[in-house]
Amino acid sequence: MGLSPGVTSEVIPGPHRRYNALTDEWVLVSPGRTSRPWLGAEESSADSDLLTHDPDCYLCPGSNRANGQVNPDYEGTFVFDNDFPALVKGTSPVNVKEGLISAESQLGRCRVVCFSPRHDLTLGNMSDDAVRQVVDTWADESARLGAEFTWVQVFENRGEMMGASNPHPHGQIWAGSALPVEATKENETQLAYHDSEGSHLLIDYGAQESGGPREVLSNANWLVVVPFWATWPFETMVLPRTPVHDLASAPDESRDDLVTTLKDLLGIYDNLFRRSFPYSMGWHQAPYWDLPREHWVLHGHFYPPLLRSAGVRKFMVGYELLAEPQRDITPEEAAERLRSAG
Repeated sequence: MGLSPGVTSEVIPGPHRRYNALTDEWVLVSPGRTSRPWLGAEESSADSDLLTHDPDCYLCPGSNRANGQVNPDYEGTFVFDNDFPALVKGTSPVNVKEGLISAESQLGRCRVVCFSPRHDLTLGNMSDDAVRQVVDTWADESARLGAEFTWVQVFENRGEMMGASNPHPHGQIWAGSALPVEATKENETQLAYHDSEGSHLLIDYGAQESGGPREVLSNANWLVVVPFWATWPFETMVLPRTPVHDLASAPDESRDDLVTTLKDLLGIYDNLFRRSFPYSMGWHQAPYWDLPREHWVLHGHFYPPLLRSAGVRKFMVGYELLAEPQRDITPEEAAERLRSAG
């Protein structure tokens, strides 16, 4: 028995909690708090003018990287092993279990994906063919790393506000031997739902949100929503219309529609506050293991930090760190503002 459409289309007034069916957690929603006086930190909202090629950038074609290697004169995507990896394939075995103290080995590999040779572009203003090459690279690298490791995390940190160390358009792919915390939660909820309902949690959820107040944009193969349980002010989730387990199994037509979806969404983000919008973005694919994968639906998360202007960001502090996540505008209001920015 799936979810019923239209149940949560009405406005919910006043402070309330919302349940996150994907992670089995709760978020506190406090509408109207963005109208409070603001005397806190203001972020710089000016976007720097970038060169098409920066000889001092270690990601540009022909540049020297930190390890002394020279980048080739690449013309499309360029992928290489991270010079400062957080995970490595060879490490001393770790197996500690002493009372409440536990530690275990984590093997892995970290890859860097340069989206374009152009230093001044972003994923959102690249050509359709160039973005399609990025999507294909994500898929190919994921399949290759998935042959060795359990979890493959494709992600991008865009902008200084999100800790990006270089403005050159790029992302990363980390692969590890263990299933990380967020993936474990999503695996358990999707598996339990699939076992009890006989359908896919995120496909049913997308069907319930389609055409509703939290939809941002859609096409034949993809849907973008501000999740009912969103934590970040303008957080979005990218969902397929039909079950797809990982990027490599997405067919050509679906990948073409994903290109359109990504470019449209990133254009909306940039239009919202008239600046290059910072965010952390990542794809959650089915774990690469011998256990069942049928329950898992591929989906993308976008977590932008900006709250109510180009210079005011959301901080996860105080109550958010010590109790549970809290948001200041409703997901319905956020979705309406994103749609208007389109």
